[in-house]
Amino acid sequence: MFFDGSLDDPNALSVIDPVLRDVAGWGAQVRLAESAAADVLGSLDGGGDRPRAVIAGGADGRLFRAVLEPICPVPFVAWPHRGLPGWAGPLDLVILVCPHGVGEDEISAVAEARRRGCALLVTAPERSPMRDAAAGRGTTFIPAGSTDATALAVPMLHALHLLGLGPQVDAEPVAAALDDVAERCGPSVPVDVNPAKELALGLADDVPVVWGGSVLAARAARRVAEALRSASGRPAVAGDADQLVPLLAGAPEPDLFADPFEDGPATTTRPALVILDDGADTDPAVAERARLDDAASSAGVRVQEVRAVEGPDIGRFAALLATGRFAAAYLALGLGRPA
Repeated sequence: MFFDGSLDDPNALSVIDPVLRDVAGWGAQVRLAESAAADVLGSLDGGGDRPRAVIAGGADGRLFRAVLEPICPVPFVAWPHRGLPGWAGPLDLVILVCPHGVGEDEISAVAEARRRGCALLVTAPERSPMRDAAAGRGTTFIPAGSTDATALAVPMLHALHLLGLGPQVDAEPVAAALDDVAERCGPSVPVDVNPAKELALGLADDVPVVWGGSVLAARAARRVAEALRSASGRPAVAGDADQLVPLLAGAPEPDLFADPFEDGPATTTRPALVILDDGADTDPAVAERARLDDAASSAGVRVQEVRAVEGPDIGRFAALLATGRFAAAYLALGLGRPA
């Protein structure tokens, strides 16, 4: 049973206050990360030779690939595995984000990169095992001003731009996008004008099926699905249209005459389609969206939309992620589960 009133009840909301404050501070974390990196970024010179390839190690490698691959002038590889690809060598650049400085796989990749003579671009805390492992000739080390991986991605992307390998990424528009989400989705904003509370309310009794049209929105969809799954205890799913359309088409018929007070909670759950819209209007994204809308309409499935269509790519990604994280906290509160 979902308790709608808890979403606007200050006493109930105080239970999830630590989580809400954490997400509301994501914009500040971006600014801290950029500030800590300012001296290093100011010294970077993109006039040297370009690497043969860029290898992004660690769990966030795919995030960098999503931003950089369309315009990076050299091959770009995301490598979320231990070590490095067998072909990596002195002509290549390895980049790594290690928020806590103790990631075993990340340290292994850095050690391997040094053995092979690769150039390194690393962000981690100043006093950490990762800092020690990365130290040496050919390493550009960016001090981590945050432990949030998305916040640390911003100065890393800024550095790659200065090296001539990626688009211009400024911290302030990303931070401002996150501040805007915090303002619109905060606990004092009523349900009827709060996108995150509306999403939580729309998912009160359903299984979230999350889709994002661009590469970055699809990555945000996976992260949002994880948060909603944890919040609800239900098997939230993210994927492309080929994966999600059958789930929508197979939705059980709704019982239009069910009375939750007399009959109790529904014994079967239905999917609810969550669209993460970051403004992607490529032909494949438009076609997938149309297929999903048609499948949802035919099956009588509720569609919830989260939009972030202003600002830089990484800012839209972060805004979608923050809105989903706010929604997960409100969903957990309404369901009486830990946030």
